Amino acid sequence: MVFHPIELILALLVIAVVLGVLASWLKTPYPILLVIGGILLGLQPGLPVFPLDPHIVFLLFLPPLLYAAAFRTPWPEFRAQIRPITLLAVGLVLFSTVAVAAVAHYGIGLPWAAGFVLGAIVSPPDAVAAMAVTKRLKVPRIIVTILEGESLVNDASALVILRLAIGALGVSAFSMWDGAIEFVLVSAGGIVIGLLGAILAIRLHRWLEVTKLADSKLQITITLLTPFAVYLPAEHLHVSGVLAVVTAGLWVGNRCEEVFSCALYDEATAVWEWVEFLLNSFIFILLGFALRGILDNLDAQHSFEDVIQYSLILSGVVILARLAWMFPGAYLPRWLDRVLLGIPTPYPKWQGVCVVGWTGMRGVVSLAAALALPETLPDGQPFPGRSLIQFLTFAVIFTTLVGQGLTLPLVIRWLGVGEESESEEAESSEEIVESGDQEH
Repeated sequence: MVFHPIELILALLVIAVVLGVLASWLKTPYPILLVIGGILLGLQPGLPVFPLDPHIVFLLFLPPLLYAAAFRTPWPEFRAQIRPITLLAVGLVLFSTVAVAAVAHYGIGLPWAAGFVLGAIVSPPDAVAAMAVTKRLKVPRIIVTILEGESLVNDASALVILRLAIGALGVSAFSMWDGAIEFVLVSAGGIVIGLLGAILAIRLHRWLEVTKLADSKLQITITLLTPFAVYLPAEHLHVSGVLAVVTAGLWVGNRCEEVFSCALYDEATAVWEWVEFLLNSFIFILLGFALRGILDNLDAQHSFEDVIQYSLILSGVVILARLAWMFPGAYLPRWLDRVLLGIPTPYPKWQGVCVVGWTGMRGVVSLAAALALPETLPDGQPFPGRSLIQFLTFAVIFTTLVGQGLTLPLVIRWLGVGEESESEEAESSEEIVESGDQEH
């Protein structure tokens, strides 16, 4: 039986609604149930295959979801936590990439460059998954700010590292210095384009508001086009489209009261919430459906038992690398503040550090990056371990999203983090904002 593409899209939407209602009834984060449901349905014989096109993910899904998340992030809170966010989004991504690359090289037998490709793919936690899972949980606002800020920026650093690692494959000599310079230029270029695009978008909204040339529907349409308007030029200029979108979202979102009326803001919020639900639902279901195609493409070089063993080891490395980074990354900079600068920066509670360390769910960006790997290198040689990298990426996503996502409420309850009172949370927030002001 042949289905029209529109029928398949409607079927996915029906599945998303059913699983969403079931997730609410079970009090389970809906991305977890959507992925599991997608896997179970995708493995059923006779059902049509829903391919996850990585180019559609990067072009259609990623810009609006990142823009919406950045738009809602208050800049004062983000700025106050800029150091821990940077340490996680850049430092932890590099640390995890190196750890995964070493295990992939010595334990699996992948070339070093291919190991770094795998490390860059699985190193960044997913913004959509992290916010969808923590949204239903009662955690202090500081933790949410750090997690959201990290997940907004780490995709950019991981994708830049991935680009450098792919470029190093088939190259006899690779310069770390050149790679570091390219990393800085790509990141800075994305920020500049995002800033310019945001300024132009705000001026356009103001002009349309003054001249009354556009009603609320046209204004909202412009907000929907804004993330694409900065992402596409950045990607065509070979700089970070992710950072361009995040920068634009932060800039516009923290100046929206200067541009949008209350009525327009409420109407736009309703539209954006529906768009986010639609994109999130499709993306997590398609993530589950992708397993079928990955299994079909998995080569016979490694036995299934070996592949499962590799998956468990690699997932453990990803989780342990994050936990190993958390406490030095959280306490050492503040200790240096006290010793070298004489600034009494408050130490975070260890329970909160543990929660941030356990909230490392990977998501669709990692899988899209793995599926987008070229089949051959520039010299015509097959991409080393391509199908294995794709399967291991899916395994890490499933283990972290389902395993950590389901146990996160238990960890929060066990550590007592979610039981912090509102007064304590406000006091803690003031301390961190003050420490951020001292740092800047």
